[in-house]
Amino acid sequence: MLGFVEEIVLLQLDERGRLIELPLSAADVVLAGAALMELALRNKVDTDLNRFFVVDREPIGDEILDDALSTLTRSGDEATTSAAIERITLNARNYRDIALKRRVEKGVLREEEGRFLWVFHTRRYPVIDDTEQREVRARLRQLILTDEIPDPRDVVLLCLIDACGLLGLVLSLDEIALRRQRIEQLTRLDLIGQAMTKAVGEIRFIIQYATAPIH
Repeated sequence: MLGFVEEIVLLQLDERGRLIELPLSAADVVLAGAALMELALRNKVDTDLNRFFVVDREPIGDEILDDALSTLTRSGDEATTSAAIERITLNARNYRDIALKRRVEKGVLREEEGRFLWVFHTRRYPVIDDTEQREVRARLRQLILTDEIPDPRDVVLLCLIDACGLLGLVLSLDEIALRRQRIEQLTRLDLIGQAMTKAVGEIRFIIQYATAPIH
């Protein structure tokens, strides 16, 4: 099963294998939030309405999650949600690179090196096997376009991609407008717990604050 970090990275790849550009802070925060939510769903951290607690320091065996867990543990066993996200954000770009490397090793992506204007180094990841990418999009479309009882993992993923403005990679603008009420209901569901819902809300706030234009 793919983790949230890998799912978000796959969603960000366009048809030419380039990562959809997001404001840098948004890209980092959403991946940090993805790692934090994964740890919560795996019962490595717990929450109340104000804080994240490390409850199990034992490594999982996943490079991304173990690094995030170690970062939180070194910083103290508890922190506000915002502080926990900020700490993990420092390593977010490394998590993205690990996620991409994993999919290359699995034969899902191909890594290509290049130059922009013959000077700037570039890297693309064309999709070889789009099964995983299509499956993630199909799950999210099913979640939003039907009234079925949602899976908690899919609710978290929806909250994360909605927070960083990636819904357009899953739905058309007309579909988003038509199902906006359903999207808002899902992102506020207590299905993932009131504290988890609040944590996702803080991720959304951090992204919006960090990317707001300066007047």
